[in-house]
Amino acid sequence: MSHSDLPQLELDLINAIGGATTVAEVEAVRVSALGKTGVISGLLKGMGTMSPDERREQGPVINGLRDRVASAIANRKAELEAAELDARLLSERIDLTLPSRPRRKGAVHPTMQVMDEMVAIFASMGFAVAEGPDIEDDFHNFTALNFPPKHPAREMHDTFFLRPDPETGERKVLRTHTSPVQVRTMISRQPPIRIIAPGRTFRKDSDATHTPMFHQVEGLVIDRDIHMGHLKTTLQTFIARFFELDAVDARFRPHHFPFTEPSAEMDIRCDRSGGQLKFNEGDDWLEILGCGMVHPNVLRNCGIDPDEYQGFAFGMGVDRLAMLKYGMPDLRPMFEADTRWLAHYGFSAFSAPNPASGLS
Repeated sequence: MSHSDLPQLELDLINAIGGATTVAEVEAVRVSALGKTGVISGLLKGMGTMSPDERREQGPVINGLRDRVASAIANRKAELEAAELDARLLSERIDLTLPSRPRRKGAVHPTMQVMDEMVAIFASMGFAVAEGPDIEDDFHNFTALNFPPKHPAREMHDTFFLRPDPETGERKVLRTHTSPVQVRTMISRQPPIRIIAPGRTFRKDSDATHTPMFHQVEGLVIDRDIHMGHLKTTLQTFIARFFELDAVDARFRPHHFPFTEPSAEMDIRCDRSGGQLKFNEGDDWLEILGCGMVHPNVLRNCGIDPDEYQGFAFGMGVDRLAMLKYGMPDLRPMFEADTRWLAHYGFSAFSAPNPASGLS
């Protein structure tokens, strides 16, 4: 390219830079002029073949051209970037006069939700709710319930014992079940009795499915002519309604509890394959609760004649049922102060469970 062609080249490049409407177009002009194969880069490389006199004459001209084009590119790029930023700020502008987005300030804990669901179901079946203290004495927690003096549940590895009373030497306990509520009800009331006893209980367990403090719902029915068929029908009806099934395929395995005779554990048919729990399918069984006919010794300890009255009792873990129904893999986060967990598993306070409009 001759020396006389350089002004026209500069004019063409300046016009191309000025006509660019995006940063990408400016970059394309830069590559065509100043890239490795660009026209100005080619002129600079050609200076190596010039004579010393030619290099002294054309060197300042070519370098000046390079500097002016590079400056024009930088200025146009800055202008376009500023314009793009202004357009973005305008499109993403926030109206600070608007109120903030509503945030849910709280949620019902799954344990409380499930306990309300259970109470709603049993209330529709004619059960009343009974309550009692968390700190119990030996009689209500063990003796009245037919626990022998050396029963393992009385030992330190199961029970939280309080310090001995300085005057009587009695050591009270954090109740290990809500069965003391049944005892207090039978002592204070005459049959017929039909109650459930929801509440906190305490045992020395801690793993993915056990915690030192957990929740139970126990039930008690005392009347004339009560038999095992009433117990099975009551529990099958409850489990079907709780898991929102038309019916439940259940079995009752013989077991031992000091306060019931005969005793049983209730299992429901399930399928655990595929990482999902499905009820009434497959060949597997899941233990769901313990139950039995109230032991005659328990009735006598509470002032009820076992020759005239009999009844049944049952107990189940609220937290464990919550895990099964709502797919929680670990029990321990239910008792941790993580609001993210509660936001995920929590329930609205405006939709109290009831059998008419639905439970969950």
